[in-house]
Amino acid sequence: MVDVAARAGVSVKTVSRVVNNAPYVQPELTQRVLAAVAELGFRRNHLASSLRSGQATATIGLLIEEIANPFYATIAGAVAEVASDHDTMLLIASSEEDPAREQQLLRDLCARRVDGLLVVPAGEDHSFLQSEVDLGTPAVFLDRPAGELRADTVLLDNRGGARAGVRTLVEAGHRRVGILLDSTSVYTMRERLAGAREALAAAGATIDDRLVRDGIRDPGTAARVVGALLDQPDPPTAFFSLNNRISLGAVEELHRRGSAAALLGFDDFDLARLLPYPFTVVAYDTRALARAAAELLFRRIAGDPSEPRSLLIPTELVERGLPRG
Repeated sequence: MVDVAARAGVSVKTVSRVVNNAPYVQPELTQRVLAAVAELGFRRNHLASSLRSGQATATIGLLIEEIANPFYATIAGAVAEVASDHDTMLLIASSEEDPAREQQLLRDLCARRVDGLLVVPAGEDHSFLQSEVDLGTPAVFLDRPAGELRADTVLLDNRGGARAGVRTLVEAGHRRVGILLDSTSVYTMRERLAGAREALAAAGATIDDRLVRDGIRDPGTAARVVGALLDQPDPPTAFFSLNNRISLGAVEELHRRGSAAALLGFDDFDLARLLPYPFTVVAYDTRALARAAAELLFRRIAGDPSEPRSLLIPTELVERGLPRG
């Protein structure tokens, strides 16, 4: 602004009044300031202005796990829509499932003085955010709850969805169910596994832990594990895959073998209805999850002082895949 004032031959106060659209500035002075702004490429520093005035920065931060994952891409898109409705810029960062990286990124977003945080957590201890929350930066956690921090949370009904899905397998006569998951260190995996166990126990089925396999992080590994389980002397008659990457690998192997095993998968995904094997998915509205979290955050930014809330997004069972030929 000092440079603009010098170029236009006016005071810094006049420049400030012009760029802030203040009334009663002489037209001739306004034209001189705007010409100098154009010549110098001046851009107003909204962050510096907000720090000086104590006003909001009109930015929020979103921390997700993996930008390339369609689930998180959908979340980012829905949050961006809500942010736009509130004339707010969205900053997106990816933790890559690394708790140390998560902490650093959240600290960086707070250092940029965002008005609020939306977090898909990787770690289990978020007490480091307590001072920021106490200073007035609201945080809403989605898909997984915060650890060691009282905060608003928007979750899927992971346990209920898994329980309902496995119940349909039991009702179809299946008692030996292979359960395929990523890692029990992940909250969603633990909840889905717990729901499956509850459904089997309610039916009086013996839960064979040898049929529960974890460490499955890609379709190729899922296909190999399904094959190994089918090669056992007493193989499972049904499988429950706890995310869509595992479902893809399971469909590949079951179709390749011409298996008659039933398949239940958590997470719907694009083109699932066209896969060459009939299966059921536990589906949900990802956009509803993201929008609910974002709207809750903006209510907090607007001054809602109520106690932290926990919202649960429902699931439904949907048939996918093509019928067996």
